[in-house]
Amino acid sequence: MTEKIQRIAAKLKNTYGEQRPKWPEDPLDVLVLTVLSQATSDANRDRAFQSFKRAFPTYDRVMAASDEEVARSIASGGLAPQKAPRIKAIVARLEEERGDHSLGFLASMDDEAAMNYLQSLPGIGPKSAACIMLFAFGRPIFPVDTHIHRVVSRLKLVTDNSTPEKTQAKLQPLVLPELVYDFHLNLIEHGRQICRAQRPRCGDCCLMGDCPVNRDGAFGSS
Repeated sequence: MTEKIQRIAAKLKNTYGEQRPKWPEDPLDVLVLTVLSQATSDANRDRAFQSFKRAFPTYDRVMAASDEEVARSIASGGLAPQKAPRIKAIVARLEEERGDHSLGFLASMDDEAAMNYLQSLPGIGPKSAACIMLFAFGRPIFPVDTHIHRVVSRLKLVTDNSTPEKTQAKLQPLVLPELVYDFHLNLIEHGRQICRAQRPRCGDCCLMGDCPVNRDGAFGSS
């Protein structure tokens, strides 16, 4: 299976190229971006984050603000009444436990301990924790979102993959560390552009030869 994943990763990289998005240097900023990304588009996430940083250039100001003020600053990202209290609670917990507003201490933890800590924070599940580990700390942890879950399910890369969380747990040991970054982002791009939930563009798919669903003619050639 690892060889199949390597082959698919190479085809995706050939199609979509190397993925190098610009993420903030501060791991706590990455965490906030990750919270803001939940149930919204990248464009809305980025607008909300920029608005948040304009309103609160430091996390001391976040602590001094009300939930409603934080929510107003991130309204463009959607679900602001739910996301704002989570952000404030995370900042408050860091202040209480660590005496500052930093996630830098996670760099000295092993992957399991760091993932466990992140998932103990409000609103941070396995996918969000993996994103923070990957994008803030460069750890080869493979996050699985709905796009990736759909694509790898159709490709039959994992079994017992009824949820993204199960898929993430199954894929993690199968994806070589050097492939994680590009493979993660290229799968998302492929899911958005080609292997869509409705009316996938199978005729334009670079993975046709590796896709059992396509070979069975489940989607036709649209």
